Formats: sequence, structure tokens, C-alpha cells
Amino acid sequence: MASISAAASGTFKLGGDLEVTRLGYGAMRIVGDGVWGPAKDPDKVQAVLKRLPELGVNFIDTADSYGPEYSEEYIAEALAPYDGGMVVATKGGFTRHGPGDWRELGRREYLRQCVLLSLRRLRVETIDLYQLHRIDPRTDTAEQFGELKAFQDEGLVKHLGLSEVGVDEIKAAQEVFEVATVQNMYNLTTRRSEDVLQYCEEQGIGFIPWFPLAAGELAKPGHLVDEIARAHDATAGQVALAWLLHKSPVMLPIPGTGSVEHLEENVAAADLELTEDELERLEAAAG
Repeated sequence: MASISAAASGTFKLGGDLEVTRLGYGAMRIVGDGVWGPAKDPDKVQAVLKRLPELGVNFIDTADSYGPEYSEEYIAEALAPYDGGMVVATKGGFTRHGPGDWRELGRREYLRQCVLLSLRRLRVETIDLYQLHRIDPRTDTAEQFGELKAFQDEGLVKHLGLSEVGVDEIKAAQEVFEVATVQNMYNLTTRRSEDVLQYCEEQGIGFIPWFPLAAGELAKPGHLVDEIARAHDATAGQVALAWLLHKSPVMLPIPGTGSVEHLEENVAAADLELTEDELERLEAAAG
């Protein structure tokens, strides 16, 4: 394969000072089915993670609930002590009760347990970016945001982020701490967070779109994404990523995979240049 590097995607400074490649890596898929239990092939996982710095990817997103715990442990095994500027973001605030079962829990004492155990598993003294995985509707929001700010004040985390939130929730959090990132579902066919993305641009907040490769009907043979992909000798996923990277300078896609080959394919999307006409047609194709 020709030389490829995530550096072609450009960089973004989390919180204004922590520079990462805009095309990162999401570590949800390196565990068992239903994001539950260990990987079927841990050696394959290690190969993928160790390939990241070789491909110029220096931003990894994970969570304590992926496995749970296994994702963070695999990352530390492969990459600690994270030489070369590798930035690892993690999340807390979900409990797991089985495959595909996710339940919010944002009580102060639980979040503190989450961050302390993530520090141990990742083998770091300070977490680069710590994100509230979900706001717990049964716990006072001020309690959740206040505890995150306490982590930052104590030096347990450097920057703070949110996941699956609206603009009003971001503004509420900003009253307590600087919001460095927001992680919402966003892709070619799911754009309900358009207002959040716009607000993030205005505020200089990194926007991390999860499930970034989805293209739905557009990727089917003869449809728009398939047509564009064939024109560039690319894949539908590469077109989806190239569109996201063009969409906004604060966009930080984190495609995940458990395959080295698929990882290389995703990183190659950083070099894919779509025409203005193609970008306009993709922009108009939402829904």
C-alpha cells in the first residue's frame, strides 16, 4: 500500500492546546460482541493498536464501558506510556449489565470511581480528555458537572467533554467548566446534531461524530455514495469520512475497526479529495 498518514487530515487543538490529528480512532469495536467481554482475538487487537502511531493517528477515543474495561486495558498494553504525543480520551457514566445493555449513572461517587479506575487501566497520572458518556437524567446535572470540574481541578484530567447533548446542555456545562469536545452521533444520513455542530464551530469545541462511516441507502449500488466512490476508486466509508473532514474544521471523526486492513483503508480517506460538485450533492443528500 502507498504511504498513508492521518496527518493529511490536518490537526485540531483540544481545549486550545492539545494538538491531535483530526482523523482519530474509536476503540469500541476491539472488544466482544455487544461491546461486551474480551476480544475474540486479542493479538489482532494489539496489531491494530500498534499500527495507529505508524499511520500518524495520535487520537484514540475509548470508554470504561467498552468491554467493560477491556478496551482501556488493551490500549495501555499496546501503547503505554504513549510516546510521540499519543492522546487517549475516555468516558465514564454508563454501567453495563450485559451485551448491548447501557444504563446511565452520574452520581458523584460513581463518576469518581470511574475516573480513578480509568487512570489505573490506562496507566496514566492524568487523562488527556475525559468525557461524560451520558448525562444521567436521574441525577442532578449540577452534581455531574461539578464532579467533572473537581477531577480537572485535582489534576486527574486535563480536558473535559460531553456526549450526546444538545446546545442548551453544552451551555449549562460551560457555566461550570470549559467544554473541549462534544461527541454526538453524526454522519451522512444522521444529521440531527447540525445545530450542535454549528455551536461547536462558534465556540472552538471539537465535534467528535460517532458512527461516522454510516451512509445508509446512499452507499447501495448505483446510489450517490457508491457512484462517487467508484469515480475515485475508493470505498463508501472513505467517501463518508472525506465528507466529514470537509464539513467542518472542528470535526474529529473516530472510525473504529478491529482489522489492520480496514484501519489503513480508513486512514487513507484523509487523502481523498472530493470535487465541489460531489460535496454539494452529498450535502444535499441528508435523510
